[in-house]
Amino acid sequence: MDTFDYQVPAEVYASRGRGATKRPMTFYRFESAAEAIQFVMEKLPPEMLMGTTMEIGEERFIGNDIKRLYHSPGFPLNRPMV
Repeated sequence: MDTFDYQVPAEVYASRGRGATKRPMTFYRFESAAEAIQFVMEKLPPEMLMGTTMEIGEERFIGNDIKRLYHSPGFPLNRPMV
């Protein structure tokens, strides 16, 4: 993930979590992976993180992968001060 391209378009599939039962899923499309990651981390409820997948081309990133990209020193967007 050190050479991750935050500028490529990304799609996000968000759901409340994993499990045997079918759960409603919401689809979002973003012009950049950075915007998609920021949306997942800052706008979605935290309990949705583990049920969320981000797709970039054929590559998929789930829950903790998205979190690592957000906290990476290479993340190009401003994060809120905590």
